[in-house]
Amino acid sequence: MFENLSQYSMEFLTIAGVHLLAVASPGPDFAVVLKHSVSFGRRAAMITSIGIGLGILVHVAYSLLGIGLLIQTTPGLFQVLSYAAAAYLLYLGWGAIRSKPNQAVDLNPDSAASNTVSDKKAFWVGFLTNGLNPKATLFFLSVFAVAVSAQTPNSIKLLYGLYLAAATALWFCILSYCLSSTKVRVFLQSKGYWFDRFMGAILILLAVKLAIPE
Repeated sequence: MFENLSQYSMEFLTIAGVHLLAVASPGPDFAVVLKHSVSFGRRAAMITSIGIGLGILVHVAYSLLGIGLLIQTTPGLFQVLSYAAAAYLLYLGWGAIRSKPNQAVDLNPDSAASNTVSDKKAFWVGFLTNGLNPKATLFFLSVFAVAVSAQTPNSIKLLYGLYLAAATALWFCILSYCLSSTKVRVFLQSKGYWFDRFMGAILILLAVKLAIPE
């Protein structure tokens, strides 16, 4: 089935290049990973990163099923998705902006500063943040429409999607590792609840940007 993969190499390189630029740009995924790295530690941040990566598969699924075309041609549906994402980011942001001062700074990069979060919750926060992210929706609608040929088999498109999911998870896992290192984390934690409030404000601003059409 995949004996002629070489003929799709240019498609793949195009998608990989665009994805690298997209995933590196600040957005909801970055804000959530950054917050979890500092507030909950390395383990929680990495599980959140895996959730973000698997959230990509939501976009892969509707692209392969043709639902992406429906979203693209139905502005009202896309707006509903934007409102849902805005509400979720507002929920996360409001929780962060209400953070209280830490009593102490924990030097262990694998432990939480003053709060804990379950692996399940960390995963779902990452998964939903990406799965409901209109930025990711626009990425897939544009890339699969422009960079991927209509003649490309779904099996190849699925491979593209699996790569994007794995690459996204890897990127944020690396980011989590760096941000939760002892020196970086202690520096950020020294700002205490002001850091959490700042990240909460960023999430709320992202929510407002999604909810208010340009």
